[in-house]
Amino acid sequence: MSKVLVIDDEPKIVSFVTRALTARGYDVDSAENGAQGLELIRIGGYAVVVLDLRLPDIDGIDVLRSAMEERPDQQVIVLSALPDVETKVQCLDLGAADYITKPFSLTEFVARVRRRVRQRASDGERFLRVDGLVLDLRKRAADVGDGMVTLAAREFLLLHHLVRHRDEVCTREELLSEVWGYSFDPGTNAVEVCVRRLRTKLGQGVIETIRNVGYSFHAP
Repeated sequence: MSKVLVIDDEPKIVSFVTRALTARGYDVDSAENGAQGLELIRIGGYAVVVLDLRLPDIDGIDVLRSAMEERPDQQVIVLSALPDVETKVQCLDLGAADYITKPFSLTEFVARVRRRVRQRASDGERFLRVDGLVLDLRKRAADVGDGMVTLAAREFLLLHHLVRHRDEVCTREELLSEVWGYSFDPGTNAVEVCVRRLRTKLGQGVIETIRNVGYSFHAP
């Protein structure tokens, strides 16, 4: 059963959407303020979060920003009475999956939730999570806790290879073969340069140098 979290301080709205979603087989939790909502998001397990922007304690935009930093793959549908384009664009840029303006059609709302639940299910193959690292396999980006960072193609391929072989030490020759496609060592310093760039973007501790052997992934 898919779980949905509704963050809204209007009891009538919460009751309205909860009844509609429950009747369609969803397990619904609710939070009446931003702090409680963020606590539940951190616990995780929600296919979709429905978020109002006018909350009594924390501005909904800040809740959205924190939610996406905590869980970059979280599907969030903003449900707000604010109709202006600037707010919509800001929410979408922060990572919201959808934006529905109040008043709204219940049928359309349920359809959009259903679509995002299906998207979440398909996204299970999109993200690779290893300890404190999240790899977005579609966007070629990585998150070590500070938000998604876009990587160049070789950077992503190198990091992905190290992560998939995280219990091993990958030699320079292996990386040249698997990431660059070289069948021999051309004497290039491409591996060293790429590792240096990854450390600059993600932190020095993500890739460990094994002296005179190669490199290994080190969980952040």
